[in-house]
Amino acid sequence: MPYDPTLARLANATLLVPFESYQAPRWVLDGLADGIAGVCLFHNNLDGPEQVAALNASLAEATDTPLISLDEEGGDVTRIGQARGSDYPGNAALGAVDDPGLTRATLRSLGGRLAELGFNLDLAPSVDVNVADDNPVIGTRSFGADAALVARHAAAAVLGLQEAGVAACAKHFPGHGATSQDSHHVLPRVEADADLLRRRELLPFRAAVEAGVRSILTAHIEMPGLGGDGPATLTPHILNDLLRGELGFTGTVVSDAMEMQGVSGRIGIPEASVRAVASGVDLLCLGRFVYADQVELVRDALVDAVHEGRLPAERLEEAAARNAELRTWIRESASRRAAVPEADGVGLAGARRALLVSGDLPPLNDPYVVEVDAPSGMAVGEVPWGLGPWFPDVERVSPEEAHAERLAAGARGRDLVVVVRDAHRYPGTQALVSRLLSLRPEAVVVEMGLPVWRPGSGTHVSTYGAAHVNGLSAAELLGGAVGVPSPGGS
Repeated sequence: MPYDPTLARLANATLLVPFESYQAPRWVLDGLADGIAGVCLFHNNLDGPEQVAALNASLAEATDTPLISLDEEGGDVTRIGQARGSDYPGNAALGAVDDPGLTRATLRSLGGRLAELGFNLDLAPSVDVNVADDNPVIGTRSFGADAALVARHAAAAVLGLQEAGVAACAKHFPGHGATSQDSHHVLPRVEADADLLRRRELLPFRAAVEAGVRSILTAHIEMPGLGGDGPATLTPHILNDLLRGELGFTGTVVSDAMEMQGVSGRIGIPEASVRAVASGVDLLCLGRFVYADQVELVRDALVDAVHEGRLPAERLEEAAARNAELRTWIRESASRRAAVPEADGVGLAGARRALLVSGDLPPLNDPYVVEVDAPSGMAVGEVPWGLGPWFPDVERVSPEEAHAERLAAGARGRDLVVVVRDAHRYPGTQALVSRLLSLRPEAVVVEMGLPVWRPGSGTHVSTYGAAHVNGLSAAELLGGAVGVPSPGGS
């Protein structure tokens, strides 16, 4: 078909693109000038505060108020804190404290830091109600398993971020908390009736809408109880009748990454993108590895779908208009955003409040720290965790029971601290910890994930997350060598 510049620019206005490097390539800068709505940055784009600020400034010069976004939830999912872990506790820790004022202040501080770096859209908070203990993709990213608790913290998080001038994006609609599969790899299915889903999954999204959230991100999951087949991202009934009609949302609907297998595995990214926009998505988050040529294929697919009558031009115009409204809100809010102190300490304070100790914790003598390794999820990536920065003698081991005798012998004459992460999900970890406690029943176990599984003996410390500040708060408690935390980048 002949090139249609008007439709091409409308299609561009629905795209949130990634790119390859620490500097914006020419195809991105030219694309922004030609109407691409914005970018989403990942670990491969971020290399320290000065570089990030310069990168974002160059993006902002390419067009008027492009969307400059990232997944920065605080806690385990951090982009700006990849080098050492986040300066902010994640949702599970904030939910454990259950002080909405703390949640609001924490997200306001995080939003202020993002705004200083030049970001204006944060793909957070996760407002999923995590009712599946073996959920491989949510876990500590959720405020908890109680819908009412998640709802009040969802509202607080939205208010905090947006007070800092950063648009919030509640996710993963209509709720990813009851799944036991990861939509990065498959299409999860939630079998629950509509009444339960409304009382549980939808309650936090209703609270986020009432708090004025500017955007909501869809989930690539099936919920037949809400009507329709296939991923929610591609289901008009869920996005239009439910989200816009029943919940009254008028802002921007953002897709989860279109490169995820749960949405495009069978039909490809361009076709999935067409169906998503036709179903009610306004802004296509393409993912991490969809670069120049593939972006062009997506744009061309949208234009071709209009010519073919599969995608009404009015739907494309509506999506572009909503994204323009979001950029207008960002532009107007920048001048009135709340000032946030450079190092307000709210993150560490929250992590300290979240600590939960079960059993007696005596003074520790020269602790020998054993960290039981656990895989990072796709959303988390490779971010440091554990107590290594604060103790001189730390060994990380694979989750195998055969290590137990050697480790117990290595700790002879010293106190033993065993650090785990989501032990409930890994039988090997449970077997190793149980064997260690049979040899050293007075050992201290530190759980840096969700404290679902607890061994029968020993003292148990729950941090509700593996962020830098979660580790620091646990190290303080256990007598590690801690100094004044640096206030720089998260």
